[in-house]
Amino acid sequence: MTLRFALLGAGRIGKVHARAVGSNPQARLVAVADAFEKAATELAGAYGAEVRSIDAIETSNDIDAVVICTPTDTHADLIERFAKAGKAIFCEKPIDLNVKRVEKCLAVVEKTKATLMVGFNRRFDPHFAAVRKAIDDGAIGTVEMVTITSRDPGAPPIDYIKRSGGIFRDMTIHDFDMARFLLGEEPVAVSAHASVLVDKDIGAASDFDSVSVILETASGKQAVISNSRRATYGYDQRIEVHGSKGMVAAENQRPVSIELANEKGYTRPPLHDFFMTRYLDAYALEIAAFITAATSGKKASPSGADGLVALKLADAALKSATTGKTVRLDK
Repeated sequence: MTLRFALLGAGRIGKVHARAVGSNPQARLVAVADAFEKAATELAGAYGAEVRSIDAIETSNDIDAVVICTPTDTHADLIERFAKAGKAIFCEKPIDLNVKRVEKCLAVVEKTKATLMVGFNRRFDPHFAAVRKAIDDGAIGTVEMVTITSRDPGAPPIDYIKRSGGIFRDMTIHDFDMARFLLGEEPVAVSAHASVLVDKDIGAASDFDSVSVILETASGKQAVISNSRRATYGYDQRIEVHGSKGMVAAENQRPVSIELANEKGYTRPPLHDFFMTRYLDAYALEIAAFITAATSGKKASPSGADGLVALKLADAALKSATTGKTVRLDK
């Protein structure tokens, strides 16, 4: 069965998902919608798709699924619309910036029995997935501590910062999901520290650019997350899991994995420049998993519930950073 897709949003992440859909033999991109007609036309033309309005896509009989890549404040409304229209839904994170709104949206998804998958693509990265497999195979014993380093090569524009929901909901939210993925237990306490070290204008926009978070589970397992909006050496993405019998880690990836040695010493090529290239395989595998869920009737993962938990952790981290206190989620 070929799953017929419509893409809502033809921006940077929309182009990434269009490529993932276009490269999958079980998928076909039928339509693209975007508020900017030129962007929609160019992307649709690249994949032999049509430009259609969101209203037209909602009632189109030749579309089985939608990929939502529009601004965050439209996600929940679009999920509800397409759930009621009987379409399978893949939505970029977050579903919304407000927990209550997400809960209301997920109630609609549950009532309509729609397929909904949330875009936490890092679960599908082959390197991170291999770390999880090592844990599942018992290679390091019982997980005790997780360390996640995630640093962007540079800060986004201030206009984006202002509507992003803040670093915890926009950036760290991926790491909250990865921490849950690796810990195997739900965090019950969050401690966060946040600073403005990269760009004072980010602080003026009531956000942070440098944060550290500690998550703790009921049994005492810990996850430590380090985020920065600046890494002069490239897109820094590493994880390490320490267990009772050993450790497993995924190092930074490079477009070319070589090492050169000469009289100047040892050198390696630079890191990937950002998520579009670093997680190329993850995006393809993510869409493949969504297709499987949509065509088999099995529950999609990461689910809307996973998105809700990650948002609650983001809210707790913001509260901790602004109050200087640990926030408990189990009380």
